[in-house]
Amino acid sequence: MKGKYRFSLIKKTVVMFCVLSLLLISTVSAAMSYRFWESKKEEYSKIAYSYAETAARIINGDTVLDYAHNNKKDQYYDNVLKYLNLAQKYSSILYYYVFVPYDDHIVYVWDADNYEGACEQGQKEEYMPGGKKASEAAMNDKLSTSMKMTKSDKYGYIGSVYYPIKNSKGESVALVGVDISMSDIQNQFRSYITVIIGVIITIVTIFMIMFYIIVRKGIVNPLNKLNKYTNSMVKNIDKKKDVVIRINTGDEIEELAGSFEQMIVEVRDYITKLSEATKEKERIKADLDVATRIQTSMLPCIFPAFPERDEFEIFATMDPAKEVGGDFYDFYMIDDDHIAITIADVSGKGVPAALFMAISKSVLHSNALLGMSPKEIIETTNKSLCKNNMASMFVTVWLGILEISTGKITAVNAGHEYPVIMKAGGNYEYLKDKHGMMVGAMDFAVYKEYEIQLEPGDRLFLYTDGVPEATNAENEMYGMERELEILNRCKNDTPTETLSHIRADVDAFVKEAPQFDDLTMLILYYNGDTNNNERC
Repeated sequence: MKGKYRFSLIKKTVVMFCVLSLLLISTVSAAMSYRFWESKKEEYSKIAYSYAETAARIINGDTVLDYAHNNKKDQYYDNVLKYLNLAQKYSSILYYYVFVPYDDHIVYVWDADNYEGACEQGQKEEYMPGGKKASEAAMNDKLSTSMKMTKSDKYGYIGSVYYPIKNSKGESVALVGVDISMSDIQNQFRSYITVIIGVIITIVTIFMIMFYIIVRKGIVNPLNKLNKYTNSMVKNIDKKKDVVIRINTGDEIEELAGSFEQMIVEVRDYITKLSEATKEKERIKADLDVATRIQTSMLPCIFPAFPERDEFEIFATMDPAKEVGGDFYDFYMIDDDHIAITIADVSGKGVPAALFMAISKSVLHSNALLGMSPKEIIETTNKSLCKNNMASMFVTVWLGILEISTGKITAVNAGHEYPVIMKAGGNYEYLKDKHGMMVGAMDFAVYKEYEIQLEPGDRLFLYTDGVPEATNAENEMYGMERELEILNRCKNDTPTETLSHIRADVDAFVKEAPQFDDLTMLILYYNGDTNNNERC
């Protein structure tokens, strides 16, 4: 993995720290800027109200309207103007004035004239935005606690306060106005923010350098060392050499290094056990391959089985669900006119079923060759298998002996599936014969024979439950109806083709679902005397 990552841990840490620092600088700067601005507004508001109130209290309210309407000037007028000029000159006040508000304009009475823009006595002027509302509030003694902020081309960005001048009757007759330039506050604000950001950046930079050194020394370098050791572990994983990780950080990384040391010991132990298990598995697989070949060789597998006999054709297949299975079929000549046919299904699967299958097949075969009837063969076999059957296994068996010259089958069904019969020119149909007890289940079981009469052109199909009970991914079974349907579609096929088509149809139904059970089929075509009858 070395060199494949885009960003190292230290780079990611620095980037993350930079982002957090920018966020911190922005947040702190915004908070301090807001607080500075509000505190300055409050400070200048107090100053402005102090000057406005002072002027309002020293000015004689009974004379204000006379000065406003008649534009007269006297010593008192000049004294007030002198006071306003001095106050303006030695303070932060931009405009210091007295005016009388009217509905649509104001009339100036006094206006400090230290700076350009001072208005003359009696001069009329329209209200500034929001000025009329603020003036009316002040005249009604509804004084605001902060300045009214205004921007205009004529006066710039200013903060204004108004304070009422009252006559001897206590009536508000005029207002003292104090305007303070907010540009000064803005300049102070910029200087303040510059200093604050500079201090924060300096502190953050120092902290970042310290953080970088700590992270690199305490985290990144130990992790790089741990990575180096782990690469060495991988290269020497199959060696007995001990790997010691020397990381002394006194924290979780040192603990992680210890865990890696323990892990390599456990991994090596696991590899050793896995290697032994693999060898054992390969040995078992080899044994099972041999067992598969042995089991296959136990079943008739050369077809046509009796090429010299034209009276019948027989074909069978067995596909185990595992390496070896418990199903089996068998057919063999007892004498020149009789052939024994067997299909069976042992309980369970795998090796135990295969062993029981081998025993069952051998006992059935031996008893049949002694000249016993099907009933005697099954009963004798049952008693033999019940002895010392510690595994409590059993086998379902259908066994029939065909008299070739007459087409008569004498059969016994020991708990097996129904056989399928097709009469010449007809369709395949299930022969629902009577079932006896499974072979190997109870030693006192009694079985009954029955007969099937085959005519030239008739067919017999035998199978195990692996065919109708084949299950797809939706847990649906293939079923007996589908089995009968595919058989009837293959009526004109050879025995080999018939079984091949059935297996293909089962596979198409099951699709990707695993094979659940052994799948065994056998089919017999009875031709009779071929000198007088033609096969259908």
